[in-house]
Amino acid sequence: MDKDTISINIQKKLEKLSTFTATPGHGCTRLPFTKEARQAADFIKTLMAESGLKVNEDQAGNVIGVLEGEDTQAPALVVGSHYDTVINGGNFDGLAGIVAGIEIAHLLKENGVQLKRNFIVVGFCDEEGMRFGTGYFGSKAMLGQITLEDLHQYKDKDNVSVYKAIQEYGLVPEDVLKAKQDLSKIKAFIEVHIEQGPVLDQKKVEIGLVECIVGIQRFIVTVHGRADHAGTTPMDMRIDAVAAATKVISKIPDWAREKGDGTVVTTGFVKVLPGGMNIIAEEVQFSIDIRSRNNDNINDIVAKIRAELDKACKANGASWEMHNKLTIEPVDLSENMLSMLQKSCETHGYSWQRMPSGAGHDALAIGQSIDTVMVFVPSKDGRSHCPVEWTEYADIAKAVTIIYDLIVDMQ
Repeated sequence: MDKDTISINIQKKLEKLSTFTATPGHGCTRLPFTKEARQAADFIKTLMAESGLKVNEDQAGNVIGVLEGEDTQAPALVVGSHYDTVINGGNFDGLAGIVAGIEIAHLLKENGVQLKRNFIVVGFCDEEGMRFGTGYFGSKAMLGQITLEDLHQYKDKDNVSVYKAIQEYGLVPEDVLKAKQDLSKIKAFIEVHIEQGPVLDQKKVEIGLVECIVGIQRFIVTVHGRADHAGTTPMDMRIDAVAAATKVISKIPDWAREKGDGTVVTTGFVKVLPGGMNIIAEEVQFSIDIRSRNNDNINDIVAKIRAELDKACKANGASWEMHNKLTIEPVDLSENMLSMLQKSCETHGYSWQRMPSGAGHDALAIGQSIDTVMVFVPSKDGRSHCPVEWTEYADIAKAVTIIYDLIVDMQ
């Protein structure tokens, strides 16, 4: 197994995939059910076919390649990640895991290895949730956790629903339910991913073996006030949506710090209407993203936010509503597969460490139902979700090497 050749193959694939972006020269922007997503999905199909995989695309936009084993009815081994990106993101997040899976399939064919069971590579659609504010769309569809109501309910900033976006993409929304997989036919799921943090890079560790992934809850909060003149309305007669919303937003980070356990909370989106400098705000929308290894920490912070919204809004006559966009519990990953990967690292002389994942991944959704493990590779300076995101291709090749071993040992 020539690691230099593997590295070069990975580089060629990722460099081509990076060209499918809505923001050339300003990072990679590939939102779900867009022209760029279609280009990437079609290229992934080509790569899969070239590596000997039988390819199809389900109605949720997931691209699936199957390398058939001796017993096609035996529970399969699945490797995958996502092909969508954030806005002005990088070229490695998600795609590194898909390309790694395709390279493993290529190596199995090249080495004449026919597994006893099917080996499947999946490129998931819409893990990030950037367009519709949800996340894990493709993986949840495969788990049977997407409904037709969801497709109508969730909309992008232009008020385009998931339902309409799927139609415009050339798929049939009603058939998204057909993406559900029989989970008894999947033995294990493995995901390769860049770390998206600084730990491995700073410690000069080659491989991160992920032992748990944090839970996530996401919300959109809307505070309703009343638009009035900024100069003629006395302070004690205002129903100012900004005044109420900011009282709550300013307290949320401290609640996360108090919890510990790696608990983090982010308000990354704020929208004020009408948005004029001389108009008291009629409405404020803001997002909340809460993550923790301990689900009780998340629920406690949600309760504090609701109580504080009540208090802040009652003080000036405003009102509020809070809509859940995503709830997914923390998951512990497979100890058996972690031990096997650890042994492989030692065999190949790769440095490794066990670690949690503070970012959510398709492995978080799938790990709720299927035996799952993740492998991290270093992110230069810990940077991700930005144009300077970088991982050495040779590091991805190391992950391919140990997962290849895992696949062969688990067949």
